[in-house]
Amino acid sequence: MLAKPEGTSVIAPLGLRDPLGKPSGDGTTSAEPNLLLSRVRPQLKIRTGPSGVHIFDRATGLNVLLEEACVPPALWATAPRQVSVALTNTCDLACTHCFAPKNPAELSFERVATWLDELDANGCLGVGFGGGEPTLYRHLVKLCHYAATQTGLAVTFTTHAHHLDDSLAEALAGAVHFVRISMDGVGATYEAIRGRSFSALRRRFETARRLSPLGINFVVNAQTLPDLDAAATLAAEVGASEILLLPEQPHQGKGGIDAGTFDFLCRWVNLHNGTVPLTVSETGADGLPTCDPLPGETGLCAYAHIDASGRLKTSSYAGNGVVIGDAGVMRALNVLRTTQKEGLE
Repeated sequence: MLAKPEGTSVIAPLGLRDPLGKPSGDGTTSAEPNLLLSRVRPQLKIRTGPSGVHIFDRATGLNVLLEEACVPPALWATAPRQVSVALTNTCDLACTHCFAPKNPAELSFERVATWLDELDANGCLGVGFGGGEPTLYRHLVKLCHYAATQTGLAVTFTTHAHHLDDSLAEALAGAVHFVRISMDGVGATYEAIRGRSFSALRRRFETARRLSPLGINFVVNAQTLPDLDAAATLAAEVGASEILLLPEQPHQGKGGIDAGTFDFLCRWVNLHNGTVPLTVSETGADGLPTCDPLPGETGLCAYAHIDASGRLKTSSYAGNGVVIGDAGVMRALNVLRTTQKEGLE
């Protein structure tokens, strides 16, 4: 089955990428979880929610779910389980399927650090930095170290990896728990889409492995579909912990995975017997055989995105959002939840 990260799911033979494989779960329950929290290593975090008590170790990625525990709603964590943050819109590639905004925008270190403190205090388990290209953000090293030492959040970032050299990896050492490398296709397909050397990317995998466990993000469309087998083989060769499948999403009425390609992807997932686990984004999971260990935590309970302009959104694909003002990120989250609820009524 697929699993899920952020807002992802594990696929039956695939999976949604979520923290039960990284962060996932909700707050604390009664005196018992609080007592447990006082006895464990600082790397552990407890989150309570509708699915029970979720214990997460950001250092190892271990997740334990005590689903027998019935937690009163008043004690559920209020922050999303996972939040992604686009630190900057700057990127030195021009991938045709990229949906990231192209207007110049960048978040300050101080604003992001304040949001991380707030999310951490309200039960969030992990933060994923992206962009744009996060390695072009001048405060990346400082921010990762802040999150790793001043909060209990798991720290990840998604990168094209071409700037992930030994110097940057050394500077980030001890401050990153997981690295996601974007690899859409292999060989000539990758080079046609990203305009960079595939052999150079292969070398960056070695650097990333020395920094932390790594995963591969793979956008699936008609152009990249034929490379799925080769990508799975390469993922095993470089020691990847998972492959996150990202069926291409339409953006501003353009692009998106076509029906025939998606049908083939479904068949490929069902027949896949590779050694590297498959996960899938929540937005692309419909129709795929997924296994979600936290079915009670969906939508903004599971995931939210902050763009480089400081807007909180339901996902990185969403067009609208709520500007995070002086009242903080949790206030913006409450407004977004209310807006979303009113839209459904």
